[in-house]
Amino acid sequence: MLTLLAEKDSYGYQLTSRLSDTIGIAEGTVYPLLRKMQDEELVSTYLTDSASGPPRRYFKLTKAGQRALAAKRAEWKAFKTALADILGDDE
Repeated sequence: MLTLLAEKDSYGYQLTSRLSDTIGIAEGTVYPLLRKMQDEELVSTYLTDSASGPPRRYFKLTKAGQRALAAKRAEWKAFKTALADILGDDE
């Protein structure tokens, strides 16, 4: 989710839809993760009026969230390299 929020601020339903379509994560998983990230100050929120109903709560990546994302990307890169070594992939 940090990567998605690095691209643009999003409200919960947008994130849920994208994650559900891409990797099958359910709504019941997304909102607790967003709350946890907010508690850890990785994301902040703000309300924006909506033409189709009540105001929407948007989530925005904080500076701490940007640092956490950079760390996770470095971890993922190291993991991919180690896995490629194990599997004998040349990537």
